[in-house]
Amino acid sequence: MSGIALGRLGEERKAWRKDHPFGFVAKPTKNPDGTLNLLNWECKIPGKKGTPWEGGLYMLRMLFKDDYPSSPPKCKFEPPLFHPNVYPSGTVCLSLLDEEKDWRPAVTIKQILLGIQELLNEPNIKDPAQAEAYTIYCQNRAEYERRVREQASRFRDPTYK
Repeated sequence: MSGIALGRLGEERKAWRKDHPFGFVAKPTKNPDGTLNLLNWECKIPGKKGTPWEGGLYMLRMLFKDDYPSSPPKCKFEPPLFHPNVYPSGTVCLSLLDEEKDWRPAVTIKQILLGIQELLNEPNIKDPAQAEAYTIYCQNRAEYERRVREQASRFRDPTYK
């Protein structure tokens, strides 16, 4: 296991605990022996106010490899979301998470989660990952937004007023 990855993730955890965006959750999972698994994080992303995503709290898993931060984490919604840039497996398709595109080792967990929250309401139709959501988004925006609101109510944030 890479000391660089674990060191960086330990720092990320400290920074997150001191200062993170309201409504977001990001924490490492626990191993069977109770120790922290810094390579596997459970996150929750709130839907942005004023969007069809509002009121939902979306579960996301971040999986880091031993060569982090040289390579980005894999981010996966569990369960998968109806969204043009989310593969049917739940994996997020975002340039920020792509080594060939916008990934930089300086990118933080906080920046990734805020970027994914932004993506929810601002899909990148040039890089679709899910055919059904992409087609409905392009052809019938009212139906797309209805489905997103239905999804938001299924993943209701218990603290949402």
